[in-house]
Amino acid sequence: MDWSSVTAEDLVDALREVDWSTPPRPVSEFFSRFTAPRSYSKWTSRLKCNLYYYRTNYFILIIFLLGMGFLRKPVAILAALATGLSIAFLNDSFAVTFNEKITRSVRQFSPHLAAKMRPPITPVIRGRPSKRRSIHICGRPRWIFVLLFSAVSCVLWLTSCSLLTVLWALLIGLLATLLHASFRTPNLKARLNTFREEFRAVWRNYSEL
Repeated sequence: MDWSSVTAEDLVDALREVDWSTPPRPVSEFFSRFTAPRSYSKWTSRLKCNLYYYRTNYFILIIFLLGMGFLRKPVAILAALATGLSIAFLNDSFAVTFNEKITRSVRQFSPHLAAKMRPPITPVIRGRPSKRRSIHICGRPRWIFVLLFSAVSCVLWLTSCSLLTVLWALLIGLLATLLHASFRTPNLKARLNTFREEFRAVWRNYSEL
């Protein structure tokens, strides 16, 4: 896969649609080999490749740094978790998996309520959906939960009076992510993984025709 031809918008769309439930890469692989990029084009390609391949590691790293900054402030830890959930809900795979687990748990004690939590059925015209299927959580559009958890996190941040601390922790986490993604040499597993994801995307688009 030629990462130099991938735009920032394409990368954001791929991160939104890809499965985030996969476990993080091993620590030995995460800190395996570092080299300086030889040119600007190689740096941008490496950055996009590593951000996609080590996405789970970077997410855990940022959440860990946020948690370390608020060991003595439980409210701030709850705010960090709410912020992480609001961001995770933007990913299609996470939102669908979360909805399925919640619905399955509710079905055990209330099948009638679980039936109401199912997403609406998208009409099919001539063998294909009339529009792109929207993501629902507990029977409601995803954006409702994103706004809800974002509002809760903002209230918790204001209550804990830790806005400056979270900005510093977030800045350090983003800087650490940028430095690692810039100097971590993409290995063969990363290249094979991107080719596999590219094939899955092509196959998914083919199957929808």
